Amino acid sequence: MRPEQRRWFLREPSADARMLLLLMPYSGCGASMYRSWPAAIGDAEVVPLQLPWRENRMREPHFGTYQELAESLLDDVGELLTARPYALFGHCGGALPAFETVIEIARRGLPAPQRYFVSSQVAPQDGPWGRFLGLSEQGLRDEIAGLLHAMGAAAAADELVDLFIDVMEADLEANRKYYRPAGSVPCPITALGWSEDVEVPHGLMGGWQEWAATEKLVLPGTHYTFLEAPPALLEALAPRLRTDSASGSGSGSASGCPEPESAG
Repeated sequence: MRPEQRRWFLREPSADARMLLLLMPYSGCGASMYRSWPAAIGDAEVVPLQLPWRENRMREPHFGTYQELAESLLDDVGELLTARPYALFGHCGGALPAFETVIEIARRGLPAPQRYFVSSQVAPQDGPWGRFLGLSEQGLRDEIAGLLHAMGAAAAADELVDLFIDVMEADLEANRKYYRPAGSVPCPITALGWSEDVEVPHGLMGGWQEWAATEKLVLPGTHYTFLEAPPALLEALAPRLRTDSASGSGSGSASGCPEPESAG
């Protein structure tokens, strides 16, 4: 793998992986935020994507807009990532760049993902949305301290918060600039809401059905529960991450959550 390809991964995808689940980081964070997730879910190897200007790519400039990020990612590793069955997952501030990547994949004529998983985010035509977008610098610092605690940091010292604040502000600016009128994408969508999420209430996620056949699942937890890869989330993802065509839409219900509500 060439250096310009390797930089997108903390751990390179295995050559023999039957399927990939590509994880887009949350605003202000890097790929290591998914360290509590298992190495595989269903048939898919879990592959967190690493973005510029964070962690091991700290020396690189910020990606700019979500469109520019999708173009850069696919210029480097588009054919590599789409050469086998794959799906994409993004939560809140990571969901929109993941979705823009789906759009750019379609524009380039690359093989479409088997599924797009969106967690705690409104559809592009309904945004930008989110309390974080209007916070002051001190407000963001307080939220970053809480996020670091949720990610397992023992203490959110000012120096640690300083490492995140500039990246968070640049990521939020990309979010503010992002809007797309409703259109279509060539893959089904699973919209994942969280029962106690006060940041992006799951009732706001109905707009995804305007893009593709969409199912909605409401899982038990808060806005940050996804970081832990809880059993209910893994049980929702696993049947939808199979390489056999019969399992593309998933089946059954996740532990502790209702049967899927079809929205498409």
